[in-house]
Order: sequence, then C-alpha cells, then structure tokens
Amino acid sequence: MSRFFEPNIKRPGRIARGVVGALCLIGGIILVDFVLWLGLIFVVAGLFAIYEAVSGWCVARACGIRTKI
Repeated sequence: MSRFFEPNIKRPGRIARGVVGALCLIGGIILVDFVLWLGLIFVVAGLFAIYEAVSGWCVARACGIRTKI
C-alpha cells in the first residue's frame, strides 16, 4: 500500500494541479452563495488537487492511468 502513495508527479504536474486546485477552490467559494451542493463539490475538488500538488502524488497515476503532465 505504501507504493500506492509514493510521489509520482514532477514539478510541471505539481504546478498544474496547484493552479487547478486554487481555481476550483476560488470558484467553489463563489458558487456556495448560489448553489450550495455544486460549490461544495468544487471546494472539495480544489482541496484535493492542492493536496496532490503539495504531496507530489496523483491519484490517476497511482491507479495506472497515464497523464500528460
């Protein structure tokens, strides 16, 4: 199980996930005022993307899916 959580993305992928995570988080915070459930989904997705960026770990790559970055 520990191999599943090994860092598997490099700097460009981490930057991309960080940017996407920040945008989702900001969008989710704005959306919460209008559509609560959609805003919460965006906030959770943004926090997860930021976690991936900080840890250097991508869930898609850990599951064997090849990503471009």
